[in-house]
Amino acid sequence: MKKIGTLAFALCLVFGQGSSAESQEKLVLTLQDCLNLALSQNPSYLAVKEREGGAQGVVREAASRFLPTLNAQGNDVLDKKVFVLEFPSFIPGQPSQRVPIDFTKTYQLTLSFSVPLFTGGRLTAGYRQANYNLLATKEFIRQSRLDTVFDVKKGFYGYLLAKKFAAVAGEAVALAEKHHTNVRNLFEAGMASKFDLLRSEVQVANLRPQLIRARNSLSVAELGLKTLLGLDLSRPIEVSGEMTYQPSEENVDDLVSKAMLRRPEISQLNYQKQIAGEMLKMVRAENLPTLAVGGAYNYWSNHFNFTEKNWESYYSVNLVLTLPIFNGFSGAARIAQSKALIRELEFSQKGLFEAVKFEVNQAVLNLKQARETLLSQEKNVEEAQEAVRIAELNYSEGLATTLDVSTAQVALSQAKTNYSQALYDCVISLAQLEKAVGSGGEEWDGEMTR
Repeated sequence: MKKIGTLAFALCLVFGQGSSAESQEKLVLTLQDCLNLALSQNPSYLAVKEREGGAQGVVREAASRFLPTLNAQGNDVLDKKVFVLEFPSFIPGQPSQRVPIDFTKTYQLTLSFSVPLFTGGRLTAGYRQANYNLLATKEFIRQSRLDTVFDVKKGFYGYLLAKKFAAVAGEAVALAEKHHTNVRNLFEAGMASKFDLLRSEVQVANLRPQLIRARNSLSVAELGLKTLLGLDLSRPIEVSGEMTYQPSEENVDDLVSKAMLRRPEISQLNYQKQIAGEMLKMVRAENLPTLAVGGAYNYWSNHFNFTEKNWESYYSVNLVLTLPIFNGFSGAARIAQSKALIRELEFSQKGLFEAVKFEVNQAVLNLKQARETLLSQEKNVEEAQEAVRIAELNYSEGLATTLDVSTAQVALSQAKTNYSQALYDCVISLAQLEKAVGSGGEEWDGEMTR
């Protein structure tokens, strides 16, 4: 028995190590993979999606109010006081007689039902209100989807940008070390001064902290992306993709028109106005009469057993008319509240229209700015690379100082950094424009990798 237990433990350990190894296998992620993971694993988005189930439950509850209700009830009278009737004596001079009479039974079973016939439109308005709430909830989920997609794009391209910055910092250190090696060789040959050697060493030392910060930023960007995707932070990943941008022309008026039709916030506000309208109908219907059919079937007995003729039964069917006469002016107060809410939503809608127009115009301007910056930086990198080559060649021939070489190297690093930042700004500005128009969620089809 002891050997069997040891063998079982060993097998569990082996299989456990295998599963652990599988869980730590590097995950290669494209942008599409990241979007799929986020929309299926991001806790915040999944929590928002659950609201649709709650809204559907409200619709079913509103529909159930049209149906009849059926209830069963059982009573056991624990204590009671019976009626006592006093009868005068038929014999003169004799006292009157007191006779107790029990009009109730100890045990009573009741089956009752109720069917609404007319409610003044309250049930219909409540059902419509629940449906509008469901549609508004779906738009809220779509808005959360757009936000999640944009955040994933931002995290994905932010990781690529941090990776690019780390590569640029590494290249800068490599160039500085190469120059330092060249200076040291010239110094040993008596062709460079001690000052040039020290300056090259200082340049290498100054660039290494930048490389450390860039690598740390890359690690932070990776953790942020994993969090968005709902992945374990210890899971190794490899991001596959490049930041590319293809210029396109945008018509602001067309984009604003699309935004007015596709933005989920606008749709939500429209549904909220319809909900408020149905609420006003429900409040007004409270002043109207209601009509319902109800009934009950009863069994009662003084003994709890099911022998023959022990239980007596009776039933009643009722037509119930309820006419509200005075409710303390609460109906008028609620009507005023509903009207105020409708006016508030109308003003909010006007403000939202202007905010959407501003957001679309701002996104277009940001995209144009990023595009112009990218165009200005495209050839700057080539020129900076050529400047470094010339500076190193001139220094070898004694026509330039080590400061000239360091300056050219710093300019090259800055040019590459500016280009990468401009490319990132273009990609993110395009994603921001898609979000401002109300696309980029269900409509996303990989165009961002153009």
